[in-house]
Amino acid sequence: MRRVAPVGGTAVQDHVALAEIELCGELIIAASAAEDRLSLESIDAVLRVAEERNPD
Repeated sequence: MRRVAPVGGTAVQDHVALAEIELCGELIIAASAAEDRLSLESIDAVLRVAEERNPD
């Protein structure tokens, strides 16, 4: 017997997966709008990565 998820508002949502999908979408949009390859800094900005740099 094959079981199918019920239709309607009872679907389980994985909030981490949804956030990852949203970030991937934003990265795809930025890449498609760019004239050249995105730099690592541009990718970090799109993904909202804040990295503390060593002041040396």
